[in-house]
Order: sequence, then structure tokens, then C-alpha cells
Amino acid sequence: MGKFRTVCVFCGSNSGHRKIFSDAALDLGRELVARKMDLVYGGGSGGLMGLVSQTVHDGGCHVLGVIPKALIPLEISGSSVGEVIIVSDMHERKAEMARRADAFIALPGGYGTMEELLEMITWSQLGIHNKPVGLLNVDGYYDCLLGVFDKGVEEGFIDPSARSIVIPATTAAELIQRMEEYIPLHDQVAPSQSWNHEQNHNRNF
Repeated sequence: MGKFRTVCVFCGSNSGHRKIFSDAALDLGRELVARKMDLVYGGGSGGLMGLVSQTVHDGGCHVLGVIPKALIPLEISGSSVGEVIIVSDMHERKAEMARRADAFIALPGGYGTMEELLEMITWSQLGIHNKPVGLLNVDGYYDCLLGVFDKGVEEGFIDPSARSIVIPATTAAELIQRMEEYIPLHDQVAPSQSWNHEQNHNRNF
């Protein structure tokens, strides 16, 4: 039994060009099942999204997809996996996924995956949540992004203590273990109680 009840996974609606990415998605899904962790994700049935969600669902854990109405024809083909919540826009999608999750993991993905990851990092820095944010760095996919973070510290745009918000690992098992050991040490911009959660749709963080 894992420490987290529900994990939010951000990942591509495509599978990428190499099998290593699909293998990593399947491995993460199996790791969540082994630890009896439920999944909340973007609701798509294809790509890495579909592989993770189907694996968790087949393993007997709950799967919740959150998808904007406009993206249903693009990201859901055939039957959806598990429970699906339809929301009005991308902002509501991210807020709903974040509210329901105890931790966040990003697999390889495109602009959308990176944007979701960066928002959760930012919300942690701001003090909106104190949940761990993990980065499954498959075959160095995110090396350049991690380098950008290091450059931000070097040039004075990212506080050195905030660099620890991002928890990277190369395997699902190692990543979840590191996330379970995570203790927030960075200086938050504002305490969580100072945020108007109702207004910002970030309730119960």
C-alpha cells in the first residue's frame, strides 16, 4: 500500500516514436497498481494516457479522467477508461485534477504535459499546495528542461530552495519512493491559507 491514495499523471496523448516511452507508461501503471494507488489523468484514450489509464483500470484501481468538452473528439476514441468528468476548459481541468490528487507525476509529453507540470511546480512554489511533483525522466527526455531549471537558479530567476520542488527519477519505482520521502523545504511565496481557494478553483489543496 502506497503513501498516496490518488496520483495525477500528466503525459502525452501520443506514444512518441520509441517503444521505451510506452514501456515506461506501462511500468508506471503497474507500479501504481502494486501500491494500490488510484489514477486521475487527462481523460484521453490514446498515447501514453491510454496506456497508463488502461493498465491501472485493468489492475483494479480507480481511474478518473478529466477532459474539456472541446477535446473529447480529439482525445477519446472508442470507449473511455474508468470514470470521466467533462469540464468547460483547460483551467478547470487542471484545477480538478490537482484537487483530487495527492501527488503529481509527469511522463514524457508535449506542450500540454509540460505546461501542466510547470503549473503544479509553480503552485507549490506559491504555496497553493505542498504535494510532491515527480518527473519520470525516461531516457533523458527531460534533461534539457532540468537544465533550464538549473540555469534559472544560476541566473537568479529561481530560488535555489525551490529547485528541490521537482523530483526526478528514471524509473517509476524509484520516483514514487522518492516522492513518498519528499518533505517541502522551499520558501513558499505565500502561505496556503492566504489563497482564496474558492475563487481560484483550488479547493481542498
